[in-house]
Amino acid sequence: MKVRFIVLVSGLLLSLSCWSADALFAVANNFYGPMKALSQDFESQSPHHISISTGATGQLYVQITQGAPFDLFFAADTARPEKLIKDGQASGEFTYARGTLVLWSAQPDIAVKDALLRGEYSHLAVANPKLAPYGLAAQQALEKMGLYTKVQEKIVLGKGLNPTYQFVVTGNAELGFVAKSQVYQDNHYQPGSYWEVPREDYAEIRQDAVILPAGQTNEAAQAFLVYLKTERAQKIIQSYGYM
Repeated sequence: MKVRFIVLVSGLLLSLSCWSADALFAVANNFYGPMKALSQDFESQSPHHISISTGATGQLYVQITQGAPFDLFFAADTARPEKLIKDGQASGEFTYARGTLVLWSAQPDIAVKDALLRGEYSHLAVANPKLAPYGLAAQQALEKMGLYTKVQEKIVLGKGLNPTYQFVVTGNAELGFVAKSQVYQDNHYQPGSYWEVPREDYAEIRQDAVILPAGQTNEAAQAFLVYLKTERAQKIIQSYGYM
C-alpha cells in the first residue's frame, strides 16, 4: 500500500509539472513594459510562468543566432524575424504591434518640436540605428527635416531604447526619440512633453514575432500565443499606444 501511494504521488507531481511550464521570451526594449503587463495578466489565469529578456532588436537577434535559449522572439522590426526564418532558425512569423515614434522630454510644458528645429538643447538621445528600429526611424525623421547632419555633435547614442529613455529621464539629454509605449500607459502620456512624429516621416515600424525551435514544444509559449490573440490581450497592447 505504501509503495502504491508513493507511485500515485509521483505520478501526480509528474502530471502537474507537465501542465505547468516556464517560457523565456526575447523582447525588444520598446515592448518590455507591455510584455510585463501581458505576462502578469496571462499568469493570473494560467499555471504557466513567463520570463522576459529585453534588449535592442539587433542585440537579441545576435544572441538568438548564438544559441540563446529563448522560446519566442518579439522584435521591433520585420527584418530580423524574416532573416531567422530564412536561415531555418524560426517559424510562425506574425505582426503583434505597429509602433509610433515620439520626441520626448521629461520636462513639462516644452514645445519639443520647436526646440528640436531651433537647436535649443544640448543633447538629443537616439537609439543606435544599427541595432534599434526606432533609432533608424529617428534617423529617417531627422533626415526628412534636414537636421540629421546638423545635430551629430549633440546626439547621445543609446544601445537600445531603454538606455535612450534613461538619458532623457536622468537629464543627460533634454530631448530624445523614444517609442510611444515607453511614455504612454493606460491610454495617456506620462508627465513631460512630447511630439508624435508624423508617420510619413519614417518607415512603418511593424513589429513581428517568431517562434524559435524551443518554443515549438513549450506549453507555456504555445498557450501565450493563444492568449495574445484574445481581446483582453489586445486591449493591453493598445493601452500602450500601439496600433
